[in-house]
Amino acid sequence: MQVTFLGTSSGVPTRARNVSAVALRLPQRAELWLFDCGEGTQHQFLRSDLRVSQLRRIFITHMHGDHIFGLPGLLASLGMAGSCQGIDLYGPDPLRDYLEGVLRTSSTRIGYPLASHRVREAATAGTVLLDDDDLIVRCAPLTHRIPAYGYRVEQKPRPGRFDVQKARELGIPPGPVYAELKAGRSVTLEDGRIIHGERLCGPARPGSIFVYCTDTVFCEAAVELARGADLLVHESTFAHGEAEMAFQRQHSTSTMAAQTAALAGVKSLALTHLSPRYVHGNTVTPDDLLEEARAIFPNTLVAKDFLTLEVNPEEG
Repeated sequence: MQVTFLGTSSGVPTRARNVSAVALRLPQRAELWLFDCGEGTQHQFLRSDLRVSQLRRIFITHMHGDHIFGLPGLLASLGMAGSCQGIDLYGPDPLRDYLEGVLRTSSTRIGYPLASHRVREAATAGTVLLDDDDLIVRCAPLTHRIPAYGYRVEQKPRPGRFDVQKARELGIPPGPVYAELKAGRSVTLEDGRIIHGERLCGPARPGSIFVYCTDTVFCEAAVELARGADLLVHESTFAHGEAEMAFQRQHSTSTMAAQTAALAGVKSLALTHLSPRYVHGNTVTPDDLLEEARAIFPNTLVAKDFLTLEVNPEEG
């Protein structure tokens, strides 16, 4: 998995940061998944190395404008391009009505399959939102002024590493049969021998885990959702010194995000959704938020637009 930040500001865009959007690239299947779609997200795609034609799923956390105002324009552009194979859209209950209203009143026609899925039931019941044989998506209700949801994408365990040398010693000829054995399946060779793939593979390797939590004040649900993640992307709207404002507005401080990461036992934390007040030259800067978070959870970074991170459990 690869995560690319397309927007890391909260509320309004700045010259350096657009509003919320995070792309999850799945190279093994040539797909992109998008988490939130603030205004201008399609422009951010154009400025990145990502191919919007690979977009297949969009997950929306909540209905505030800095997370959804870019969605109608992006969906309309995908229709005009004529290359979209279909989009599955996940989000809060009002999302479907909002989108249908915008598209209807703007006379916008979507020329590809667009399926909308409400996530509230899966989030409150703790059930799986999506299972597509390779990836499992779960969600959880966060604590914000309006219903908001965090998302967890978990790759299922991968087959162990294939022992090519051992296969050669057994006289197994290279070719398509290797792919079958790598997948752990059994094959029958031309000489009649039956080779069991699992005997040529090492222990199963854990899959990658990516978690996205915004907008929320500190809450136990976020901790549980992020448990053991390789990368937690968590909002950090405010510095620790403005904790009172953070509680009033139901947002997180740098230290709340770090506490969530520490309690959840994640491998790395990326702070996003920073207030526009924190820019270099002001009294408090993103570097200060980073220092506050690292005092609690050392493996923290501050995200910036177009930053790309690998999500790899073997590098955590």
